[in-house]
Amino acid sequence: MPLHFRAPRGTRDLLPGDRPYWDRVEQVAESLAQRYDFRRIDTPTFEDIGLFLRSVGEETDIAEKEIYAVRRHAPDLDSDEEAALSLRPEGTAPVIRAYLEHGMHTLPQPVKLYYVTSIFRHDRPQAGRYREHRQFGVEAIGEVDPALDAEVITLAWEFYAALGISNVNLQLNSVGCSACRPVYLKELNKYLSDFEKDLCGICRNRFLTNPLRILDCKEEGCQEILGGASMITEFLCEECQSHFSAVKDHIRDLKISFTLNPRLVRGLDYYTKTVFEYWMEGIGAQNAIGAGGRYDGLAETLGGPRSPGIGFGIGLDRVILSMQEQGTPISDEIRPEVFLVSLGERARKKAPALLRRLRKEGYRVAASYGSRSMRSQMRQANGSGAAYGLILGDTELEKGQIACREMASGDQTEFPLDELVTRLTNLAGRSAASQST
Repeated sequence: MPLHFRAPRGTRDLLPGDRPYWDRVEQVAESLAQRYDFRRIDTPTFEDIGLFLRSVGEETDIAEKEIYAVRRHAPDLDSDEEAALSLRPEGTAPVIRAYLEHGMHTLPQPVKLYYVTSIFRHDRPQAGRYREHRQFGVEAIGEVDPALDAEVITLAWEFYAALGISNVNLQLNSVGCSACRPVYLKELNKYLSDFEKDLCGICRNRFLTNPLRILDCKEEGCQEILGGASMITEFLCEECQSHFSAVKDHIRDLKISFTLNPRLVRGLDYYTKTVFEYWMEGIGAQNAIGAGGRYDGLAETLGGPRSPGIGFGIGLDRVILSMQEQGTPISDEIRPEVFLVSLGERARKKAPALLRRLRKEGYRVAASYGSRSMRSQMRQANGSGAAYGLILGDTELEKGQIACREMASGDQTEFPLDELVTRLTNLAGRSAASQST
């Protein structure tokens, strides 16, 4: 019989067998962020659509084709309100909105925040790139110190190292500021005007709306044209040059290798000064597994006071794909320590209380349900990976006894039911109460 429903295109189910990777990656992300004194923030899954149109720029890919607009159909909402929401397509703008709305700009600066959340983009699904994906991000807001740039870049670098991901290359550039970037854009437009007809279709449109994005094009023909264009770093003002020089010095002092990439511009309008990406080969057409940069004017764009900031976003789906392709070892799926086999009506009635008792003592416990045979339940116990099988039947219950089988060896012993926790602890050679649930 055919299934009526499947997961929407560009999404996927994370099954229990997938969780060891996800648990490891999210645990490393949270641990590192906290070690760097970042505190967790969680923003709504949907926001006013204007937040993203204003922050990322209306001529970006996100604004033009990737936003999921949320429409509510209710009698108490007019048509304008129905179309006013969007699923979160990126993490920075909502954090800055929360920073301003809750007065965090009045706190000691910088305010350092992190998140592990879902991001939604109506993009063409690719290897490790889903329309709903998980992202680890950090934002350090309220300070323009180049040392903070280096700290954020280092945090991401250490994240990959802690996960055992090798061959990561840091790409680094500065895209200037509102003072010097317009001068470069004027020069770039002048140069590209002679080649407009030779650009790819996407770049011909970008030439009219967002010419800086042409630098990011991967088409061979566009790359050949760009070979003769001036570099944005040649047009940096004194402040941007000084800032970028200090960032590079900090990163060198931290012994992190990097590649200067004057074509790196990022895809959102709010970026200023430092921008960076982490590249790795072997994960499909897209080789970036994380990226970020400075956004010194974003808070002002959203109506707040000047609050410079820097952050990054790392797509965890692509990180896990990288780990799997590199054969990065990961701990096995968590398995039960004990499996309870119950035989007979009275034993089955006793089982829930016994299971609760063991779980309260810290044991991971599984059990069989329904009226299965002894053979069927023992098959389940073997398949569960549990170290010990507890066998409770009506006969054992009448004697106040319970049997315990070591699943690997098949050795079996019987002891009083009221001594279960003590005996099991001695057999397992550990303090049950000290184990995590």
